[in-house]
Amino acid sequence: MGGSSYPRCLKAAGSVGFVACVVLFLFQALLFSSYAVLAAPQSAIASDSRIVGGEDVTDFSLKLSKGVTVEVFTLANPYRVIVDMPDVAFELPEGAGRKGEGLVKTFRYGLFAARKARIVIDTLSPVAIERADMVSVGGTAVRLQLRLRAIDAATFGYGTGASRTASPKTKPSLTPFKPKSSRPVIVIDPGHGGIDPGTLSANNVYEKDVVLAVAKVLRKELVARGGFQVEMTRTKDVFVKLSERLAFSEKKGADLFISLHADALADQRYVKRVRGATVYTLSERASDEAARKAAEKENNADAIAGLPTFKEENVGEVRDILIDLVKRETANFSADFSNALVKRMGESVRLSRKPQRSAAFKVLRQTGTPSVLVELGYLSNSEDEKSLTSDSWRKKMAKAIANAVETYFKRRTVLSR
Repeated sequence: MGGSSYPRCLKAAGSVGFVACVVLFLFQALLFSSYAVLAAPQSAIASDSRIVGGEDVTDFSLKLSKGVTVEVFTLANPYRVIVDMPDVAFELPEGAGRKGEGLVKTFRYGLFAARKARIVIDTLSPVAIERADMVSVGGTAVRLQLRLRAIDAATFGYGTGASRTASPKTKPSLTPFKPKSSRPVIVIDPGHGGIDPGTLSANNVYEKDVVLAVAKVLRKELVARGGFQVEMTRTKDVFVKLSERLAFSEKKGADLFISLHADALADQRYVKRVRGATVYTLSERASDEAARKAAEKENNADAIAGLPTFKEENVGEVRDILIDLVKRETANFSADFSNALVKRMGESVRLSRKPQRSAAFKVLRQTGTPSVLVELGYLSNSEDEKSLTSDSWRKKMAKAIANAVETYFKRRTVLSR
């Protein structure tokens, strides 16, 4: 299949620019009769990736055990190339994607949704997909080949999502807090997942794996106590958009939302000293610079996964009104739970130097549900890494959080009488 044989699609609406998009269709009779094997239900396996080129043109290639339908497109803010494929299992060498070349800074890969894999290629500048081919490399194996050419921002346009804005169609319905049933609904939100790995430790421990493991132990602990309905935004290694996490909480009628994460420091001067858990609540202004950076990192999850985003400052007055409403109705309850959580956690696990902070985390923007974000520890710290990967520590942390949940709801019951 030649460089000019594929259709282009997904042009941005109106005058906001365009997004380069390529859909590669495999036809059984196009190159070789062995494509009949493609109907088999087994996943294709990606076993090798290569990046070659300079600052003007860079080639990216991926070896697959068999052909699949591939969709390739670009996004802005930041500039990325997105490669979507169905049913692909990644068996790339350890460290693949962490070091780029030419126009490619890095790339990430993983499960984006059920039966859908995604590669997100971060680029140094706007790029156009100059060509996209899939060629046979023996047997049923093929190699996907992309050629990226540097272009200027004006030629690229704004890209998908960069010009989008968001505003509510109706005023949010806010009511004073009270448990919605005799069994309060607790939503546990393991951060990151799938193509978004989150923080990576020096020993290749992924944040997404740590928080999912802790979330499962916490769910088991809460269920065993018998007084709660427990839901999880994800139960496996799959990416969930920030907006979908919020929608899930609303759909389940959550009485309490607990988002789990693990922190990291980039500055090697402090990694040995900075450790321990931190509890965050929502605020329009960050309590300090560390809180601001933490929110910035977690709010970037959609972009990491290759989703279009919009700059929140463009929402303007609507955003400010929503923040005020959320704070007015739920901030006190969130603070109550944060206090209980820090007290209980401090009895059994290490806390950070400043264990209670606040910032504008997107995932905490619940219109009627008290919510916290818990950074369980620092994967950049070797001692915290040992704790975060320890079954006994995870059980201690789960019990501490569950104790705080019980304390919180007992207090709410007393106050509502």
